[in-house]
Amino acid sequence: MGVNHRDYKITDTVVSNASCTTNCLAPLAKVVHENFGIVEGLMTTVHAMTATQLTVDGPSRGGKDWRGGRCASQNIIPSSTGAAKAVGKVLPDVNGKLTGMAFRVPTPDVSVVDLTCRLEKGASMDDISKAVLQAGASSMKGILGFTDKEVVSTDFVTCSQSSIFDKGAGIALNDKFVKLVSWYDNEWG
Repeated sequence: MGVNHRDYKITDTVVSNASCTTNCLAPLAKVVHENFGIVEGLMTTVHAMTATQLTVDGPSRGGKDWRGGRCASQNIIPSSTGAAKAVGKVLPDVNGKLTGMAFRVPTPDVSVVDLTCRLEKGASMDDISKAVLQAGASSMKGILGFTDKEVVSTDFVTCSQSSIFDKGAGIALNDKFVKLVSWYDNEWG
């Protein structure tokens, strides 16, 4: 909801909610693209461990993901994610412009998306923050949140918003190359 719900047709029979990471990335990508244009971007999620991971080192599920066979509670594990590509399916204007990866980390809950992108139109971090605030107060109310507080992951346990933009965590190299950070409770929102 909030990203492409107006595009649904009565003839659509299958609607996928996608992943928690997709639900965090999509609202942020939509606001950034509609206001400043995304030329290209890389997404990294620092993702809390999940029930699909192993509790002790052993054979990976499927036998081909050696890193996935390592103990979730003692390692930072690089992993794949389809979240960035899935965003291209719900936001066709960014299709092929985003890709991403995950780091699975030994925390029980709450994850964070890092969207690093090149913009078509120059924007300061304040400009981006204002656009996110405006969307979060109107068309994406309850979906896209905003914080300017010095937060950490546990501050978002049981947060029902899909994506909470962290103004203070983002950085910019210049007005067309930015790193944006948004939190999500991967077991709740």
